[in-house]
Amino acid sequence: MRNFAPRFAPCVWPILQTFTSLDSLPPLAGCVATAGTFDGVHLGHQAILQGLVHLAQRQGVPSVVITYQPHPRLVLFPEQTDLRLLSTPAEKTASLQAAGIDVQLILPFTKDFASWSYTQYVDRVIVAGLQAGMFVLGYDHQFGKDRTGSFATLQELAALRGFLLEEIPPHMVADAAVSSSKIRHALQAGDVHTAQLYLGRPYPLSGTVVKGLQLGRTLGWPTLNIAIDNPHKLLPAEGVYAVDVVIQGQRYAGALNIGQNPTITGKGWSCEVHVLDFSADVYGQTVTVAFCHHLRPEAKFASLDALKAQITADVAQTRALLL
Repeated sequence: MRNFAPRFAPCVWPILQTFTSLDSLPPLAGCVATAGTFDGVHLGHQAILQGLVHLAQRQGVPSVVITYQPHPRLVLFPEQTDLRLLSTPAEKTASLQAAGIDVQLILPFTKDFASWSYTQYVDRVIVAGLQAGMFVLGYDHQFGKDRTGSFATLQELAALRGFLLEEIPPHMVADAAVSSSKIRHALQAGDVHTAQLYLGRPYPLSGTVVKGLQLGRTLGWPTLNIAIDNPHKLLPAEGVYAVDVVIQGQRYAGALNIGQNPTITGKGWSCEVHVLDFSADVYGQTVTVAFCHHLRPEAKFASLDALKAQITADVAQTRALLL
């Protein structure tokens, strides 16, 4: 078995280092590694990452997260055009950085890669590529062709290949194991409170501010129209939400509508937010909203005056909830 020689101080790199191939890696012998898609980096993932960082720091070696681009389902099931993810690559990287991970290895996920057996994966990535001293797995993580690699099937192979194996148990919230699928279902139902409970933070959505019909101005409530940058990012259920809004690094409160705008003929789908106490021109800039409270479903009103009255009430409720 390999020695855990303290060749690295804990958290060697204050900023997460990202690599996109095994050939580009610096020396990482003895590192502690884990692997997965980590969509959303929810509380269950965070438990794995905390365990990973703790184990790496205790051994004085780097912590390494192996993930994949594109998402495996886009390669294995290309006909599933409705795939929606909880995090973009940039959001995932930011979450790994916040967790204190030293190295992110993003491996290209191809059909050839998907055909590797779990033994090939271990030999090529864990042993030859990383020279890992320990491999950490979530309790239900499976990998390799036909998902035959797991903690149970890997125990004998780990001993033969000379690395330690560690299993992280499920993270429980309200007596239920946290999972990305549960968060997706909650968001699709507009239940942002449950999503926040499982994520450990409000669900974020980023996009570019574009010009709309500017009808909000005529109603007295100007909005920022947000074009969602990532086509695979999951959108919460249509409706009205109280959100945090981050613009140029500053936080504001906002009342956001996402949906078909049934009261306004011809407008169609949009995602737009009225930012409280804000009036700057930010066209072309990226903004991030975080869904804090679901206020109401989207509705068709009898007149623009009725819509204006409801928006006034939505803004007042948002102010009371977030400020």
